Amino acid sequence: MSTPLLVHALAALSAPALAGATVLGLRVRRERTEAAEDRERLNGRIAELEERCAELERTASCDSLTGVWNYRHLQLTLDREIERARRAEHTDQADGPRPLAVLLLEIAGFDAVIAKHGRARANAVLRDLAQRLAMEIRRADTLGRYSGEEFLVVLPDTGAEGAVQVAERLVWSVRRHLLLDWSSGTRAPRPAGNGLTAAAGIAVLPEDGTHAAVLVRAADTALAAARAAGGDCWRIAPRPGQPSGGPRERPASAPERPSTAERDRSGKPGSLSACTGGDPLAQPVASHTPATVAVPRNVLS
Repeated sequence: MSTPLLVHALAALSAPALAGATVLGLRVRRERTEAAEDRERLNGRIAELEERCAELERTASCDSLTGVWNYRHLQLTLDREIERARRAEHTDQADGPRPLAVLLLEIAGFDAVIAKHGRARANAVLRDLAQRLAMEIRRADTLGRYSGEEFLVVLPDTGAEGAVQVAERLVWSVRRHLLLDWSSGTRAPRPAGNGLTAAAGIAVLPEDGTHAAVLVRAADTALAAARAAGGDCWRIAPRPGQPSGGPRERPASAPERPSTAERDRSGKPGSLSACTGGDPLAQPVASHTPATVAVPRNVLS
């Protein structure tokens, strides 16, 4: 076969192959484009699902009424902080667990608010007050609704003196929280005060327990003592040999100044004196101005 005929024959045979290769290349390119679009849609869907999961997690951990953490989140946080404090005990530099305090706060006086303004406005007062209390603690601390009008505060790296400072500040904040009364048609503070008081119980790791349930039980015992003393005060969980509900004295081995974590709360050492109540040994809560004051809202309109 001559060369021209061979060339024509090869051209005739290669034309379908070239056409098929072209079609195959276009198909591969289209499939790659579609795969890239599918991956992009899938990544967008994954991001959307992750965002929804995060929102569900926040919803599951947040109290719907007050907007602060709920009981479930408090349990998880307390267990995590206790484990973190225990791990520090096994380091070479540490001679014991890292300090950790639990504070149980109960607000009294809502029955009068409900009787005068109704349940809906009482819930608004509770929500507003919970947000105020959340502004009075550090970012490292955790405040959540424990039950009803009770709130639990987890205070990492905080000993007894630092917890007392927090208790004094929270009790003061409840007593002085500004409620606005619009019933008279004027936007003015209620002249008779808000009628709310708080009692607080404090428990410290490891002196009052090394497990979450034991610590909360000790804080609840201290809260009962503060409640029995008339409220508007705090108590530390009693130790063996100490009268139940009485103020705890500074231990002989305690340093004159609190730790750095405790001083960071207010810039000055705390006091281990109890506050006003039925106990003749109790002393009044220091009426210091808190570092952060929430803007009052119209919660009784």
